[in-house]
Amino acid sequence: MEFGLNAVHRYAFQFSQADVVDFARVTGDNNPLHLDADFAAQTPFKRPIIHGMLGASVFTKVLGTEFPGYGSVYLGQTLEFLRPMFVDVDYEATFTVQSIDSVKHIAQILGEIRDVKTGKVTTKGVATLMHKEKVQ
Repeated sequence: MEFGLNAVHRYAFQFSQADVVDFARVTGDNNPLHLDADFAAQTPFKRPIIHGMLGASVFTKVLGTEFPGYGSVYLGQTLEFLRPMFVDVDYEATFTVQSIDSVKHIAQILGEIRDVKTGKVTTKGVATLMHKEKVQ
């Protein structure tokens, strides 16, 4: 896969309720908004939502294993949680290389997660990472 200025990579995914439960167990974030359908029904969302950081974990998965991939070193990440994410919904993350510092082997990559059905962005942010072989 070609990695350079304005290069784009797409990744389709969804999370299950079991993923949410596992994330809650690992992080200790057992907010009933994520785990209790009766509680969540009383909120503006009307059903449990995925932890924002679980949704955003797709950024590290893709940047660390696919684009640019193995050997990536995360230096920073901004995040905005614009809309809730739900289990068993199809999402697509789009990654676009915004800038490259070839001397330092550092790239800034815009990541956006969209609900496939509505086309609306749920989460976005800019990752700063270093990769000696692929960021040139």
